[in-house]
Amino acid sequence: MSTHRYSEEEIAAVYRVIAERRDMRHFLPDPVAPEVLSRILQVAHQAPSVGLMQPWRFIRITDANMRQAIHKLVDEERIQTAYAIGENENADRMAEFLRLKVEGILECGELLVATLCDKRDAHVFGRRTLPEMDIASVSCAIQNMWLAARAEGLGMGWVSIFDPIKLGALLHMPQDAKPIAVLCLGHVSTFYKSPMLVETGWKQPRPLADMVMENTWKPHA
Repeated sequence: MSTHRYSEEEIAAVYRVIAERRDMRHFLPDPVAPEVLSRILQVAHQAPSVGLMQPWRFIRITDANMRQAIHKLVDEERIQTAYAIGENENADRMAEFLRLKVEGILECGELLVATLCDKRDAHVFGRRTLPEMDIASVSCAIQNMWLAARAEGLGMGWVSIFDPIKLGALLHMPQDAKPIAVLCLGHVSTFYKSPMLVETGWKQPRPLADMVMENTWKPHA
């Protein structure tokens, strides 16, 4: 056994928080304690990033009018997404989507926008052949936040239904920066027992066996 291994209790806690993390959409209006928010942002900043580029930037939304404006942008895109689903699938599927709660922007205790930094092209280390590694690095930061929030008893939801150009303009972001997530963070009355899209019957997850191949690409039938 490795001498670097954590205790059984610590290992169990890590696996538990991963298993119980949920993309939350239903929130209570109670405020998030400043020290808790600080801890969650700190673990985001401790995320791995290719070439130590640390491409994440977080905009905390404290103005009620700005929160309403962000909600409006998300709702506009929700309608457009519904139409796209109707065109690609069918009207029933479109109606199912419209019934889904896809965000908790107006209810959550804290609202943050996760963005990619400006001057992104200056980061060559790790991005010369895979330029999307800056997005991967920000995603690692968001995952850190998600797990820390769940450990703190808070819910977090990643909202990606928005026009990034419109949201960037609303937030006065430079043209070479980009918003990639609206993050709803806050207290919840309960956590979903399964991912919300599973509970609502929207989709079922595929088993791990379908995702793992050996040596070469061998898709499952």
